Amino acid sequence: MRRLSQFWNLLYALLIAALLSGPAALGDEPVFRVLLIDGQNNHRWQETSPLIRATLESTGRFTVDTATTPPKGGDMSTFHPDFSKYDVVVSNYNGEPWSEATRQAFVTFVRSGGGFVCVHAADNSFPDWPEYNQMIGLGGWGGRTEKDGPYVRWRENRFVRDPSPGRGGSHGRRHPFLIVCRDTQHAITRGIPGSFMQAEDELYAQLRGPAANLQILATAYSDPQTGGTGEHEPILMTIRFGEGRVFHTTLGHDKTAMSGTAFQVTLQRGTEWAASGQITQPAVTSALLSDKEPILRDPLQLKLPAWQGKADFSRMPDIDASGWVALFDGRTLDGWTQRNGTAHYSVDDGTILGVTEKGSPNSFLCTNRDYADFELTFEVKVHDELNSGCQIRSKSLPEYKNGRVHGPQVEIEAGPAEAGYIYSEGTGRGWLSPHQPPTDAMKNGQWNRFVIRAVGPRIQTWINGQKIEDLADEASYLEGFIGLQVHGVGNRGPFDVRWRDIRVREIK
Repeated sequence: MRRLSQFWNLLYALLIAALLSGPAALGDEPVFRVLLIDGQNNHRWQETSPLIRATLESTGRFTVDTATTPPKGGDMSTFHPDFSKYDVVVSNYNGEPWSEATRQAFVTFVRSGGGFVCVHAADNSFPDWPEYNQMIGLGGWGGRTEKDGPYVRWRENRFVRDPSPGRGGSHGRRHPFLIVCRDTQHAITRGIPGSFMQAEDELYAQLRGPAANLQILATAYSDPQTGGTGEHEPILMTIRFGEGRVFHTTLGHDKTAMSGTAFQVTLQRGTEWAASGQITQPAVTSALLSDKEPILRDPLQLKLPAWQGKADFSRMPDIDASGWVALFDGRTLDGWTQRNGTAHYSVDDGTILGVTEKGSPNSFLCTNRDYADFELTFEVKVHDELNSGCQIRSKSLPEYKNGRVHGPQVEIEAGPAEAGYIYSEGTGRGWLSPHQPPTDAMKNGQWNRFVIRAVGPRIQTWINGQKIEDLADEASYLEGFIGLQVHGVGNRGPFDVRWRDIRVREIK
């Protein structure tokens, strides 16, 4: 019986290990070890810590342990977590000072390359601990004044350090507010829209501190009508401390605030950046971060999506592997139907040739059947003056704009430009890619190899082996046809675009 018990204990341990390492087993997308610190706070940490944990673990990128300090008045010398076991520490703590030994261990951890995430009231903590204030960049309350450093505000399209005397830390009434990204090239913000609404929250203002090695990613306007300062105040920040990376978010006052996708997405991305210096999570679109109204999700109901296990998202699909099926036989257009427009499609020298027609709207040569989850590859050569694209999971419905082709489109055009980014053709949504910095991936006047993966709401693109986009859009169709676009050119042209070696591999 003892041997049987040992067997079941071993099996259980292996199952737990497999569950914890599940996302990593799908490829090289990493799983980071997080230590969440709580135990004292003038906010309801017993309620919010589980929300932070659920928000992080729902991505499959994090495993979270919690270290809870003694209550106020307790023996803080008993609080001495082993920071070295973790990739990143997330603080939901605002209370009494830690012991000198614990403070030194934490400084060593971050300075040596460990990640740190400061959530909301954690920036109220430790006003008399110099290294901590250097880590968070800006803090509030706790007697902070001009002696602790300047205010930092966005004024006249630049950040200004304001040494004016005054208190450190304030906020008006809780309310929803618009967050504006001021740096869209940072890894954290490059994958989110340029502006988006946060749920009802405290909009922290008048934070001040050393502000050394500080990079402010996003601000919000502290409106005097809600008791604010009339300034554009820092909301999301990064700080370098030695070799360590710090992400500081002022969002997250309570359950309502943490139910906002603005809090959730930025916490997920900021924590991964603090842990590793990069982001492997897909970008998100306005379907999840809207600038019109806050979007709410219960963190405790967030789950790792089922589609996450259907592909190795860490790598480009292997176009030489088995399972690919040709969509073009090199001789005929069997299996394809033209929709919209009057551009000319034909077979020429083993390629599909598309030629513009003056006055024509956008034209599309579409597969006769629909595809759901798949990988797609093709080569394309496009005229330098022609914009083109590849529709995926698209529709043409009589009841929608009289059959207008609409859905996600992978951009095709000569570079440097936006080739490879995702546009929502015919829907009025515009670009799905949050930002489209031009790339030089396209070789003008030559054949270019595109590779596309669409699984669940996630779409990834590569051009000539260079990764261009990786996003998730909950508002796009999950099934539809593939289409080859010849863009309208008005009275210019004629211009042409050619495709060849068009293959698909469905993912079941």
